[in-house]
Amino acid sequence: MASLGVGLHLIRKRGAGRSSAVERRNLLTVCRFSVKTLLDRSCFETIDDSSAEFINFVSVLEHILSHRLKGQTTWFGYESPRSFWDYIKAACGKVPHNCIRSIESMENVRSSRAKGRAWIRVVLMEKRLSEYISSALRDFKTTRRFYEDGAIMLGEEAGLLADTLIGLNTIDFSFCLKGEGVDGSCPAVIDYTPYLKFTQSADSISSDEEEMRTMGSSGSESSTPDKMATAASIFTEQSNLVSKCKRFEQKYRMALEQKGYLEELVRLREAQLSEAVSHNKALQQSLADTHLSHTLEKEQLEYIILELQDQLKSFQSLEQLSADMSLSQTSLEPSHTLSLEARPTGTQWPHQGKEETPSLRGLCGSLTSVASYKSLASLKSSECLASPATEVSSPGVTPS
Repeated sequence: MASLGVGLHLIRKRGAGRSSAVERRNLLTVCRFSVKTLLDRSCFETIDDSSAEFINFVSVLEHILSHRLKGQTTWFGYESPRSFWDYIKAACGKVPHNCIRSIESMENVRSSRAKGRAWIRVVLMEKRLSEYISSALRDFKTTRRFYEDGAIMLGEEAGLLADTLIGLNTIDFSFCLKGEGVDGSCPAVIDYTPYLKFTQSADSISSDEEEMRTMGSSGSESSTPDKMATAASIFTEQSNLVSKCKRFEQKYRMALEQKGYLEELVRLREAQLSEAVSHNKALQQSLADTHLSHTLEKEQLEYIILELQDQLKSFQSLEQLSADMSLSQTSLEPSHTLSLEARPTGTQWPHQGKEETPSLRGLCGSLTSVASYKSLASLKSSECLASPATEVSSPGVTPS
């Protein structure tokens, strides 16, 4: 019994894996077909909310973004359904100049599903749907948090989805965000009938032309062989013309798709080139500003060094001058001369750490032996004495 239960579990697991893989493949294939039909329709008319191809594409994209999306766990442990708009808000918040805030502030769009549908229309008009999807896929941590295992957004097919959506950037969309298209009450339903056209292979036993001939021959056995040959030739010619038209139409569509892809690729490369050029200019400007600031700082430092050298030289010259002045003051000592005139003849000179030199003694003797006041006045006028107002009161000197 245990082995039987394990076998049933493995069979169920394989069946679930196969159904998930088939579902992913179906959604991606239908998405690719819907993008092609949009590109074809855009060559003849403007794509808006009334276009059946656009309605089908939006339904397919909603199913892809909601494939195996995790529910939101409440406080009571229950999981409430969640819309893909919650994932877009969390994963595309770092997209430069994103439209998430403007959609959140729209008054007529209230439900989460309606905001997601409005977001799809806005990014299609901005030609940035592939950019948003690529940015969301790069945030793998947030994608893993919102989706379960086996989801399209977690598989390798998600990168192919972003590449497929690049072709939509060549279409000029026009939508009204206040209409019924953004109503979140209606579920998204995919119409598979435009993509279920049967094409007969070349290895088929009988072709459509042979079947038509058989039916015609069985219904007109009484007709003459000439009429049958004429009808067969006309039918063959018409079928050849139809097949040629189909081949030309297919080639035209392929060329148109390639043209749109190349135009979008050129636009992306031009945007990258302009961004790189602007970044290079900004780096060159910052380098020039840095070089200029370094040059100014170097000049200021050199000026400060020269000024400090000049100040050092001036300080050295002042020290030398002060040293010379102190030496000259110690050699002259005019205050000692005045004190010699004021002292009497017999008083002793106090020693203040210096010896009396013979020049001072001779000067003292000459002052005491002056014979007249005139000679004293002449001695004062010759700046030998420091102060001419000082009176000489020596008892040995008498005026003549």
